Amino acid sequence: MSIFSNVQETELSCTKEVFLSAIRFATSTADSFPQFEDDLRTSAQEQVEFMLEDDENIPLVMGDDEIKVETRILVSKIFSSFENELFSLILEPDFANEEMEKKIMRSLSDLEWIHNTLLKMDLVKDFVSNWVNISSNLLKVIEDKRLDSIMWGLKIKLIEVTSKVLEAVGYGTVVLPAESRVELLKKWIPYIRKMKSLSDKTEPAFPYKMSEDLCQGVEGAIVSLVSALPSNDQAEILSDWISAEQVKYPDLSEAFEIWCYRTKSAKRRLDEALTESAMPLSPLISEEETSPLSRVPNIFPG
Repeated sequence: MSIFSNVQETELSCTKEVFLSAIRFATSTADSFPQFEDDLRTSAQEQVEFMLEDDENIPLVMGDDEIKVETRILVSKIFSSFENELFSLILEPDFANEEMEKKIMRSLSDLEWIHNTLLKMDLVKDFVSNWVNISSNLLKVIEDKRLDSIMWGLKIKLIEVTSKVLEAVGYGTVVLPAESRVELLKKWIPYIRKMKSLSDKTEPAFPYKMSEDLCQGVEGAIVSLVSALPSNDQAEILSDWISAEQVKYPDLSEAFEIWCYRTKSAKRRLDEALTESAMPLSPLISEEETSPLSRVPNIFPG
């Protein structure tokens, strides 16, 4: 048994080192081997996916604190790198540079991959928190007027990644405070609504459209998210939705109906409680009978 135990510890240690090496390279931002970088990164990502799905030692390794800490550090680095690349887009004189757009798209694809990986590792909350934190900066860049008519692929990809965040929060995979959920909705609903409107106005052959599946996924997640908010926050989100010009999308009618029902129900219960509290005690009931002690049975007769 001691030999078997030593062998098992060695196997787990090897699995841990291989996994850490693979995920480090899969998320690396350095250009160590530029001519082979994409192939090596893809191979490392495939190795991580294989280990998470088929390596029998991985469930034991995933509980290791070093794995979790290292992964969180790597996720933070990826987000920081992506945010810097996106800001460099509007700082460059030639902001329509195809090579730069390609690099940013690759970083965004890496983010999408790490999201799927974190789901399998039960660490997706780290992805969601990072995305919420950088959302303001992302939108500040992508809504720059100079990008109005270009980089449609990047804009749609941002919505695809955002939809994963909305689904994680909306369906309870990740629990965030109400303030963070409201912030997420306020930031992304106007942008998604605008992009859907612009997408619908393009020619049928336009390659960068919001697909029907994407639209339905985003809409369902938003409805679920809004419905779970405190009543006052729901009212604020729904008020903005009703007053918006493109009120057709996302369709929050279901969330609005739920809010109306809950509001009416709460008001009815409040009215009933106030009415009951205002009713005087019946004179036929003696003070002794209204005492809490009067409801205790007499277990000592005589």
